This record gives sequence, structure tokens and C-alpha cells, in this order.
Amino acid sequence: MKLIRYEDPSGSLHYAAEQPDGTCLRVTGGVFERPVVTREVAVIRRRLAPVVPRMIWCVGQNYRRHADEVGMGVADYPVLFTKGVNSVQDPREPILLPETAQSAEVDYEGELVVVIGKTCRNVSRDKALDYVAGYTCGNDVSARDWQLKKGGGQWCRGKSFDTFAPLGPCLVTPESLLDPSGLQIQTLVNGRQMQNANTREMIHGVPALIEFISQNTTLLPGTLIFTGTPQGVGMAQDPPVFLKDGDEVIVMIEGIGALSNPVRSQHSAARTAASR
Repeated sequence: MKLIRYEDPSGSLHYAAEQPDGTCLRVTGGVFERPVVTREVAVIRRRLAPVVPRMIWCVGQNYRRHADEVGMGVADYPVLFTKGVNSVQDPREPILLPETAQSAEVDYEGELVVVIGKTCRNVSRDKALDYVAGYTCGNDVSARDWQLKKGGGQWCRGKSFDTFAPLGPCLVTPESLLDPSGLQIQTLVNGRQMQNANTREMIHGVPALIEFISQNTTLLPGTLIFTGTPQGVGMAQDPPVFLKDGDEVIVMIEGIGALSNPVRSQHSAARTAASR
């Protein structure tokens, strides 16, 4: 099932199940309950990120060719960092270039995102997928100068600006995506393919990541795990390709869909909002 979260014309928030023909039917319950599909056609004013997260864990250097391209090498254990929950952005809404904490090095990172559906702790990898509510596309947007130079050695600052975690366009439940390995993942910037890989290339697969992150750490429903980005990020291009006002980034994952977000400066975003 492909679940979307949306706002209706009255401003109320709901879930719906996207049908093969593109229509969406209202759902009772939600991501963390047993969703029941009704016959009511959803009236959608705006699609939202499919989950409001409780916590965002991220994995770095989880594709060997990406680790090589940025010169960081492959670690013995998963490299973990966090993003602030404030950074979540909806599909089709803008990635805002930071202007107060100025950055000219904003980068894209297309990733498969796992959503935890049940409280878990010390989960073995053979049971790990039992705790998954579903999968979605994510973009671990990163201000490289703040990540690597201005952040005191911690990555979270350069990755937690507002709008730096677009999610969507839907959440695919586990019965519709039984195996998160073997999914093609691509990122396009202005229609140009920048990343193209397969989740089978992950160094640490989804079950291993859930096992590792849950060791002596309770993962609550709504915890997100960004599973790492493949090769092709902007900082590794020659010359580097950083995001600028007017760009569009699309993250596409097989079996899930396409997450599209424009890139805007604060000023152009304000002008767009005023014209609506």
C-alpha cells in the first residue's frame, strides 16, 4: 500500500491510499495503526511528508563508491549522525538556501528512508524488518561548509537547517515492499542524472542498520533512518555542483516514486508565497 499524508481544503490532515490509477482513497487509522481504506475519494489541497518524525538517525558512508569519492574511506561500523526534526520538508515544497547562516555549498543526497513502526530495542537483524512501518524517499540536504568546516567537527549542524530533510511522496508499507535491498535509486538535478545506484550496494543493509542503531537504544514509532547516499553527490563533481536558487531536485526510488523539491533563496520563496 502507498500511503500519503495530506491537507484537505479545510486545512484538516488525513491519510489516504494511492491507487494504481492515481486516485487516492481516505484511510482511517494511520501509519502506526492498522490502516483501513475507505471508498471516499480524498480531496487533496497539499501533499505532506508522509510522517512527522520523533527522531531522525542518518547513516554516512554506507555506499563504498560514495565513501571513495569524498575521500573518507569505509568504516568498520555504521557511521551515525542525526538531523533535527525541524528539517523535514514536504514534497514539492522548497529547499531553502540558508541566508543568515550563509552557505554557498548546499548539496543533495538522495536516500532510502526507513520508518520505524513499533517500539524496539536490541532487535536482531533477522527480526528487524518486523518493526518497519514502511519506506519512503528522502533527501539528506547538506551545507558542506557547515558540515565540514564551521560545525565544530559535528555533521548535524550542516544537515539540520530548516527544509533540509525532504520526505515523500508516499510511504510504502512492508507488504508492498518486502525487500528493501535491490531498489534502484536515482537523483536528478534540473533533469540531469547525478546519482544512479542500487540499494544492494549498501555496505550495511536495512536489517543490519536497525540491529546496530537499536542496541541499548529505544527506537520509537516515527523514528526515521536515512540509510545513506550513493556516489554522485555535488561536492564530488569536477567542478562541484552545489544547489542554487531556481534548481529542482528529484529523488526517485524503485517501488516508491519520485520526491521533487525546488530550491529557493529565502527572498524568492517569500515572493512565491506572497503571489499565492
